[in-house]
Amino acid sequence: MALVEKSQTSTVRDCSQTRLSSRNQDVTFESASITDKLTQHATRCSTPPRHSAFNKFILYENKLRFYIIISNASDSRHRIVKIDRTSQNDLDVIEDETDYSGRQMSAMIKMLDDGNKASGGIGKARIIFGVAGFVRFTAGWYMIVISKRSSVALLGGHYLYHCESTETIPVCFNNKVDKPAEEQRLLNIFKQVDMSKNFYFSYSYDITSTLQLNLTKPNRFEKSKWWFNDRYVWNFHMLYSPFNDVSPRGGQAWLIPLIHGHVDQAKLNVLSRVVFVTLIARRSRHYAGARYLTRGVNEEGNVANEVETEQIVSEAVTTPFYVPSSEHQSRRQPSPHYTSYVQYRGSIPISWTQDTTSMSPRPPIEISVVDPYYTAASRHFNNLFARYGTPIIILNLIKRREPVPRESKLLDEYTQCVRYLNQFLPEGKKMVYRAWDMSRAYKEKTQDVISYLEDLAEESIQMTGFFHTGSEPYSHHLQNRWEDEQYRPAWRKNILLQNGICRTNCVDCLDRTNAAQFVFGKRAFGHQLYALGVVRNPNLPFDSVAVNMLTEMYHDHGDTLALQYTGSALVNRVETYRHLPHWNSHSRDIIENIRRFYANSLLDADKQMAINLFLGVQGERHGQVVQVRGKYQEWFDTENLSTLYPLAESTQSLSDFVGQRGDFWSEYYRPLLFTSLEKHFAFCMSTPPG
Repeated sequence: MALVEKSQTSTVRDCSQTRLSSRNQDVTFESASITDKLTQHATRCSTPPRHSAFNKFILYENKLRFYIIISNASDSRHRIVKIDRTSQNDLDVIEDETDYSGRQMSAMIKMLDDGNKASGGIGKARIIFGVAGFVRFTAGWYMIVISKRSSVALLGGHYLYHCESTETIPVCFNNKVDKPAEEQRLLNIFKQVDMSKNFYFSYSYDITSTLQLNLTKPNRFEKSKWWFNDRYVWNFHMLYSPFNDVSPRGGQAWLIPLIHGHVDQAKLNVLSRVVFVTLIARRSRHYAGARYLTRGVNEEGNVANEVETEQIVSEAVTTPFYVPSSEHQSRRQPSPHYTSYVQYRGSIPISWTQDTTSMSPRPPIEISVVDPYYTAASRHFNNLFARYGTPIIILNLIKRREPVPRESKLLDEYTQCVRYLNQFLPEGKKMVYRAWDMSRAYKEKTQDVISYLEDLAEESIQMTGFFHTGSEPYSHHLQNRWEDEQYRPAWRKNILLQNGICRTNCVDCLDRTNAAQFVFGKRAFGHQLYALGVVRNPNLPFDSVAVNMLTEMYHDHGDTLALQYTGSALVNRVETYRHLPHWNSHSRDIIENIRRFYANSLLDADKQMAINLFLGVQGERHGQVVQVRGKYQEWFDTENLSTLYPLAESTQSLSDFVGQRGDFWSEYYRPLLFTSLEKHFAFCMSTPPG
């Protein structure tokens, strides 16, 4: 259940519960000496760069400037941002990095109000929930502010929010446009990307990265220019392009990175033990677009319909990611109650297209560029090695035999591609390739589709592992102590890490892919519950409350991703491949196919134009560095083949993370705020019946 919060307009006098941030040099103050004293007594921020810690925003507005006051959850730290409104072409933003107390900020606001009397003061206070960035078309800048949000998930005491509404505000007060018709046309195209649907953010948790990356942060990622994973930040162009991509690693605390995809959370009660199940899908901003207009791979190695899916299963024993140390209560140790498993989907990394000029519901597939060295594919897989480590398991679900060759063209080329690239990888690091005609197996009933996928899932999970922040429960050791020693599984005393990933695809990366990812998720779900000590066996039966809940979550997950890519929901669902069709499934499939055909034939061009404008694709292309062709045989970076998450290093990083003194989960625990249990997000979270 989502709790929606709207922005409000009110007059704020006492700023102990407010915040603001701006450099004081251009503002006319009644007394500059008072400002100097305030700055001298303010403290500098020591927040680690991967956490914002600011989650309250108040916008003041007059004819000359915007003032944004930002504060943390406890109202103990305040900053001020000033945005000039007098310039038509330049975006002049000044952020004061000094931290002010509530009393100091109240004095600062009074001085700002007095200093701006000539222009009517600083205006009324308006509550917003962050700034999503700045955008410009033909003339003048616009500021995108988040005006409404809703809580959709709770992770380690960090709230994850859905962006319910945004507003586009002209920065320049007297904005004069030479070509008003063209400006309005581009603005309308920009707004076709509905920021009130499927955009998510968090103030204190890096939602752009996996739980394992957040908690362990390998050394390989310390070289990153940004504190977040910019691949999944859909408003990246609006955040940093206005400032010429120059920003400290900490970033501006008042600019909110947004991911596009899907976030869902539900809780499961198992004999008085509460388990949170969270599903996060992150859609890549690279080579994003509509179904028939973005296919295969581009020159940089980015594939179409690229989505990273993370399944987090945690037990609600403690709120944050840590628990008090057993040795000393004032010290912290990682909470052993968090697990996660990551999957990946993306189009086949071959240069292929489909003719959209014909009105055929299934346009023919053509391989547009024949590259015997598979340069783009090599860049793609090298990037996967860098992000996820080894091994890479490839599950290819496209059709093997067809009356008229269509998908099967891609099968032969993809198989040859993997075989060619694999020959240059060292032993033990080669990609594991599995090609299986899932559609034929279902129609001819030659195999049990679900059982076969479960076997593949178990094999994959054994190879990659999954992330667990603690050791195996001691109850497992007691449970297995009576077994014969040679058959008794070893009791794991260390944390568990996921190295490598399973990459799944069909021709569209939708119906078959989602069904396969559900089976992989279901298999991982059993292992995650077993690692938490919730169940005695990792093999979960299909007809159970837990699996039914997970099935619904993956249905919503698949429908959302399908709507984003094709304009229609899933056609074939998990029940289809289990041979459990609903009474109206056939008519529903026909309707969804008609919707998909209509959207792809008539709406995709406008949709692609809007996405390109929103992501700043044209601007990126102009400033793009030409890709240097690597060696044909050594197509990979040797560093990327090393273990991405070494056990000793990751264990130490996890301890360092939870040992940080900042209570970033304090947004969840508000002792000075009167709250009602019925309105609490964890209390209202959906629970499966039974």
